Amino acid sequence: MTMTATLAPVERALNIFTEVRQGEAASALMLALNIFLILTAYYILKPVREALILSGSGGAEIKSYVAAGQTLLLLGAVPLYAWFAGRHDRRSLINRVTLFFALCLAAFYFLAIAGAPIAIAFYLWVGIFNLMVPAQFWAFANDIYTPEAGKRLFVIVAFGASSGAVFGSFLAGHLIEPVGIYQLLLVSAGVLLASLLLTNLIDSRERKPSIGPRAGSEAEAPLGRNGAFQLVLKNRYLLLIALLMLFLNWVNTTGEYILGRTVKEAAAALLAADPDLAPNEETFIGHFYADFFTVVNIAGLLLQLFVVSRVLKYLGVRTAIFILPLIALGGYLVAAFYPLLAMVRWVKTAENATDYSLQNTVRQVLFLPTTREQKYKAKQAIDTFFVRSGDVLSAALVFAGTTLFALSTAQFAMINILLVCVWLLLAFMVGREHRRLVS
Repeated sequence: MTMTATLAPVERALNIFTEVRQGEAASALMLALNIFLILTAYYILKPVREALILSGSGGAEIKSYVAAGQTLLLLGAVPLYAWFAGRHDRRSLINRVTLFFALCLAAFYFLAIAGAPIAIAFYLWVGIFNLMVPAQFWAFANDIYTPEAGKRLFVIVAFGASSGAVFGSFLAGHLIEPVGIYQLLLVSAGVLLASLLLTNLIDSRERKPSIGPRAGSEAEAPLGRNGAFQLVLKNRYLLLIALLMLFLNWVNTTGEYILGRTVKEAAAALLAADPDLAPNEETFIGHFYADFFTVVNIAGLLLQLFVVSRVLKYLGVRTAIFILPLIALGGYLVAAFYPLLAMVRWVKTAENATDYSLQNTVRQVLFLPTTREQKYKAKQAIDTFFVRSGDVLSAALVFAGTTLFALSTAQFAMINILLVCVWLLLAFMVGREHRRLVS
């Protein structure tokens, strides 16, 4: 009897997307549902966050300043998380941290209906939540799987994240009017608590010696007393991943500025050419981004389902890590010489769809050969502080480029090309260290 013949129907079905072996389907699907719920909870909160910050005094300007302030908060939040993780086992850590965030949502709800000015505090809090809770989930998934199994099964788990983002946005859009903007905070808290119940179910299942590769006392042990930033800075592999994520986000966020600037210029040109026939600027921009996000999300889901597992299986992690920067390099070369809206749109579509699918999966796979302490602590520092630092550097670049040097759209694209060259070098170094660790 062949191995395929002994697989359950659900395992044979999942083999369309990636290699799933006997007994692996249940945990993979439960983890996918887990991150689906976490991302659903976050995307329910996004319209609440935008409504509160943009409707208050200061509007978009305050929003940009508060976004930079999140990086400063992470300098305190990440070491605090590492200190807390060093004193608790896996289950206790996840339970307490997730319950804290759920209780915060209830507190924000009562403050909001009491008329308290929560806009800035809530915007900062959502930024921390969006980074720390998914990073904690991926540390948990890394802790469950061996490097070999994780490389195969993270394809399914990451699909749960992608679909959760889509469903959360859909759900929020349909609940705002009948439920109310503030009540969405309680809806999100309920979804988050449901994800926590599922986490505990998965944890109990994986501790069974017949199922979990990391069962028993290892999962119940505290995670060590090293600091998060200390773990990153003293380990070459982790430091290279941190710098890789910083440059990735720096390039991507600057690319978002290039796209936004090109859209605005196209809308202004359309109005100037024919003010009577053209839609107003807000309508043009709104329709553009609605179509853009739809295409990106659909492309990302299709890549996650049918391409990512094949890339990881046949090309390997050390080749897959080059694909996104090479796409970005080619895209910004096009944008530098042809900064037209149609060109820039498809550059960012390809970049974002690959980032949300292949690159996101590769990023999680890179942590599989690390220690448990590094998974929970160093990953928090990298997925929060270093990622957000890329946003800050991009904001500084845009500020200098627009106020001091009056750079054109094409010149911003050329700067991104230089940044991508550094990104490619870091990808090579990370791949070399990954090969050394795995072997």
